[in-house]
Amino acid sequence: MPPDALRFPAEWEPQSAVLIAWPHAGTDWAERLGEVEDTYIALAAAATRFQPVVICVADADIEAYARARLSSARVDMSRIRFVEAPYDDTWLRDSGPITLRGPNAFRLLDFRFTGWGGKFEASRDDALVLDLEDVKLFAKSDRQEIDFALEGGAIETDGEGTLLTTWTCLHERHPTLDRNALGERLAAWLRQDRVLWLDHGYLEGDDTDAHVDTLARFAAVDAIVYQACDDATDSHFAELQAMAREIAALRTRDGQPYRLFPLPWAQPVIDDGRRLAASYANFLIINGAVLMPAYGDVADDAAAEVMARAFPDREIVQVPCRPLIWQNGSLHCITMQLPEGLLG
Repeated sequence: MPPDALRFPAEWEPQSAVLIAWPHAGTDWAERLGEVEDTYIALAAAATRFQPVVICVADADIEAYARARLSSARVDMSRIRFVEAPYDDTWLRDSGPITLRGPNAFRLLDFRFTGWGGKFEASRDDALVLDLEDVKLFAKSDRQEIDFALEGGAIETDGEGTLLTTWTCLHERHPTLDRNALGERLAAWLRQDRVLWLDHGYLEGDDTDAHVDTLARFAAVDAIVYQACDDATDSHFAELQAMAREIAALRTRDGQPYRLFPLPWAQPVIDDGRRLAASYANFLIINGAVLMPAYGDVADDAAAEVMARAFPDREIVQVPCRPLIWQNGSLHCITMQLPEGLLG
């Protein structure tokens, strides 16, 4: 496939499915497995209203169990497909394939997944893209193995050559590379011609080193949705205010300011003395809808109203995600969209 024929599609472009991995007792979810399964069921129920869902399972017993739980919840099983593959955990945004599309085929970019800079064991997650290729999940595609640590949650594209990312995360993964070197590599691999960097923004309880998908997301080529904080007493206030100023200073390809959609701030979620990262920016765009995390907070509905303004042509569906943030991620983090035509 000629390299110049490839492009990195935006998340709002047509999809064939959403890819997730079912949580089980061998993952870090073991201690609160029932609560987390309920979130996965809610996610599958919401997503299958609009498109198929592919679910990775570690073995046949887990598949049978997942089938039973989904069926009992009356999820549309005609839109569920199971695929067996080993995995350490279920954060497929970071271990799943980053897909480039060409005129008649796809390229699966298989970056190194290092457990967010060596924080956790990740050897099976690092092999996931190869394993999914081996079971013929993908059609009309080739896989490009890239010996460079990069997680899908660290990057955002507008589908027209602009990449949004955070310096904190990329510098943490690659401390010997400067901004120009990192930008050049990302642009070449991801077929981008602009890299926009955010120097500010973080969430307590986030162990990804400030993934952009918890902070700021493209809603269109000229629009950005971002997590704001208007509580001057909150520990995030100064940093997220600085990030908001950075985002306001960004310009579109034609030199115009982006249309901005600040998301409301949820009240602190404290678990066993530890604050959890409850970000509304960790939403998932699918065909005809936006699935957004809800935390049982009074700000949930206000966040949905912001999403409706940012995505006026899509249905906004709240998915209860409070159990997910116990393990420092949310809705977008556990999913990976598969572009239309990719499934075998």
